[in-house]
Amino acid sequence: MRSISYVDDGSSPNNRYKTDVRRAFQFCHWVWKPLGIYAFIYDRPNKFEKMTSVALILISCSILQFVIVPFGYYTLFYERDIDTKIKFMGPLTFCLTTLIKYGYLGIKSSEFGRCVKHVEEDWRMLRDDDHRAIMIRYLTMGRNLITLCAAFMYTGGLSYHTIMPLLSKRISENVTIRPLTYPGYEVFFDIQESPTYEIVYCMHCVYVLISGNITMAAYGLTAICTTHACGQIKIQTSRLKNLRENRKALENKIEDRLAVVVREHTKILRFTKHIETALQELFLIEVVISTLLICLLEYYCMIEWETSDSAAVSTYFMLLTSFTFNIFIYCYVGELLLGQGSEIATALYDIEWYNLAGRKARDIVLVLAISKYPVKLTAGKILVLSMNTFGVVLKSSLVYLNMLRTITEL
Repeated sequence: MRSISYVDDGSSPNNRYKTDVRRAFQFCHWVWKPLGIYAFIYDRPNKFEKMTSVALILISCSILQFVIVPFGYYTLFYERDIDTKIKFMGPLTFCLTTLIKYGYLGIKSSEFGRCVKHVEEDWRMLRDDDHRAIMIRYLTMGRNLITLCAAFMYTGGLSYHTIMPLLSKRISENVTIRPLTYPGYEVFFDIQESPTYEIVYCMHCVYVLISGNITMAAYGLTAICTTHACGQIKIQTSRLKNLRENRKALENKIEDRLAVVVREHTKILRFTKHIETALQELFLIEVVISTLLICLLEYYCMIEWETSDSAAVSTYFMLLTSFTFNIFIYCYVGELLLGQGSEIATALYDIEWYNLAGRKARDIVLVLAISKYPVKLTAGKILVLSMNTFGVVLKSSLVYLNMLRTITEL
């Protein structure tokens, strides 16, 4: 696919905005293109790009179904042992959630495109080098968060799909049984024959890459857009700080300075509303599913610890760390946005508006009243993404773990 054709009419105050935008969405492009949603997020694709995207979507859905259908049938209807069912419920839940998230990414692609356009426009209209330095700092933070998420996600997923099956080979009646991460293919063909086993094994490896890309597509967009909003808020805080320190501007040009802050703050509020509209249902799915998967992974670690299977314990612990860290990132960026939003109110109050003339003071009080309601991200308008929500997820997973242990010991 061709690269994005950024609009450049020569009127951009930031002559480096193409590089800035490319750097901001570099990782997102890496995961959007293989999934086929790239052409639907950007509304400037040609006919060939649209056809390629549709083909990639069909291939990705086929591979997802290749895993989910036999594995789901085997877990729900064929397997009778309760302990084995519980062991497979975690992977099956993740598989089904991945398919749901993939469909969600496709449905909401136009909303994602709106967020991307807003970010591009903000970078294009940057005028001050100090403001650009602030944006670069928050962009670097977003990229670092994405890198950490990707490291945990792909390392844990590949370990679970490659190392565990290879280390779980067993000999039965002088025949080596080669297990798969997702069973259920025995109903259709002899899975132990070559090259059938190798083909299915490779398909599972491709599946983990697709599922990882689906998960990272949401993480990447959330991290970049949220840290971008935080950078914009920091710029407004910087403007208010300069206004406070410049007494002459405070007395003579406060209306013009406040008008800029109000206009930009309104844009930030509109942008965060776009982010929430695009991702609030996905946030709710992540909170609920992360609670369930963390509970199940804690249970798997305990069970494998009792059987002294060090390879399984290490793999499950890596997955546990991955899912815990990923929900932490969602909550962290939500908390970061809340904190930055509150800083605007603090900066406004520090202007000493009560020493200004009545009309000028009323202008600041109005802005201060608006700033009392900081921007925030919610999970389906039910939970506010914050560090408190992260604590709730961990506590809930432990409660469900105790319930699960009680049920299995009966």
